[in-house]
Amino acid sequence: MRKIVVLYGQPKDPDHFRAYYEQKHLPLAAQLPGLRASRHSFDIAAPEGPAPFFCMWEGEFDSGEALAAAMGSNIGQRVAADTANYATGGLTLFHCGPVEGKRP
Repeated sequence: MRKIVVLYGQPKDPDHFRAYYEQKHLPLAAQLPGLRASRHSFDIAAPEGPAPFFCMWEGEFDSGEALAAAMGSNIGQRVAADTANYATGGLTLFHCGPVEGKRP
């Protein structure tokens, strides 16, 4: 499995971000080929002080190849270009594999 994670900075207009994101961007992202699961949250908190992020999204794919194919597809390019319509606080994007480790 391979994940893509997007952390969105604090936008200039939080209400616009949320409305656009939920009504337009998430339905578009749901069309990514090979997307197995996705989740997002607006409940971002920091241990102390204001949170540096407003929202996070993660999507799961079977492999790095599947993720690369999805992001290189027409829909993937549309998803990437669409961020300019709401993400006025910038974004941080990264890929990661499954969480590894043992419970104490």
